[in-house]
Amino acid sequence: MTDINVEHKKTSPTKVAVASFIGTTVEYYDFFIYGTAAALVFPALFFPDSSPLVGTLLSFATFGVGFLARPVGGVVFGHFGDRVGRKKMLVISLVMMGTATVLMGLMPTYASIGIAAPILLTLLRLLQGFAVGGEWGGATLMAVEHAPDGRRGFFGAFPQMGAPAGVGLATIAFFFASKLSPDAFESWGWRLPFLASALLVIVGLVIRTSIDESPEFEAARERQDQPIKLPVAEAFRRHPREIFLVAGTYLSQGVFAYITMSYLVGYGSNGLGMERSDVLMGVFVAAVVATILYPVFGGLSDSWGRKTTYFIGAVAMLVVIAPAFALINTGDPVKFGIALVLVFGIAMAPAGGVTGSLFSMVFSPEVRYSGASVGYTISQVAGSAFAPTIATALFAINNSTNLVVAYLLAVAAISVVSVALLPGRIGRADAPTVAAAPKSVATSQ
Repeated sequence: MTDINVEHKKTSPTKVAVASFIGTTVEYYDFFIYGTAAALVFPALFFPDSSPLVGTLLSFATFGVGFLARPVGGVVFGHFGDRVGRKKMLVISLVMMGTATVLMGLMPTYASIGIAAPILLTLLRLLQGFAVGGEWGGATLMAVEHAPDGRRGFFGAFPQMGAPAGVGLATIAFFFASKLSPDAFESWGWRLPFLASALLVIVGLVIRTSIDESPEFEAARERQDQPIKLPVAEAFRRHPREIFLVAGTYLSQGVFAYITMSYLVGYGSNGLGMERSDVLMGVFVAAVVATILYPVFGGLSDSWGRKTTYFIGAVAMLVVIAPAFALINTGDPVKFGIALVLVFGIAMAPAGGVTGSLFSMVFSPEVRYSGASVGYTISQVAGSAFAPTIATALFAINNSTNLVVAYLLAVAAISVVSVALLPGRIGRADAPTVAAAPKSVATSQ
């Protein structure tokens, strides 16, 4: 990596890591509560004229629409993040996400305004997707680029922890809301998790505005005579292979996450007849386990190597998915919870903990925000966006999860191959890094 002058390091790595974790948790809480609501209440409230299956499919489709805006958000936030700074973009994304989420909590349903309700819901979901498209890259780079040499894996795990932590918060919020009577929950109780976002956003803003800009960004800007005009184009010019390998590498992690926190919530409640609170508690426990294990594996990656650690997680996801569905299909709450912990809490943790440090370090600092964000969001659109919809449709073919398992095995295999093709060798402790481009290249645009 490039040398960074001491004067650039104003904020301690620990403070930046904690700030990244809290900010990312808030963002993903906002993004994930939509998935839970799409499984539990949106079919009845926004698509009441459809059959239960079609209503669920339409609800999950609006869930997936948010991912279509993520690449646009990744490009836009990546562009300005590489030109004017990571910190400013993170503040904007947090405000944008919080605004969309609170407005969802205030929205009238189909019974009040008819077809306008699902249309408005979809537009707000697009705004959520645009905002979160720029969140991951900026938060990850702030943590990784502030981290001392030899500790990038550990500190880079903190923004990654925000994803399972956001799932946990979203799930527990709906867990308590679901304790209301069915009529109260469908009337106004489902709105409470959305409205609670306002308080979380305020907390996130206070923390994010208290940290300094990334030292590597500042150093890269000083090296350049002028900023790169189109960072995303330059990222594709320098790192086209890495962008698509990042997308393939993340594919299983994204798909498995949204299958766990969205599809399986609906499948457990409606398909297996389990109590809604039991299903939500299973997701919550799995999310807590993941949040604890992410920094553990992030720290281990500083010794094992980032690529090696991610490869272990990718293979683990491939291995556990069939046994996990065997436990899920028993309909037993304890076995259901164990399955979710096995997949989302344990198998995914080696990959999840090292995602930020691995993906960011394969791009040079001048285009890192753009390269990492675009690769990540391509994967979200190709895999995560409609994973719950695909799983629902596959199950409907023969009322069996066999095709769902086959789909997840194929996705996991793609990720195993992709991570193997990333720069660096599996089994080596030194993780792949890309040095800054020479000054003449950095300013060629």
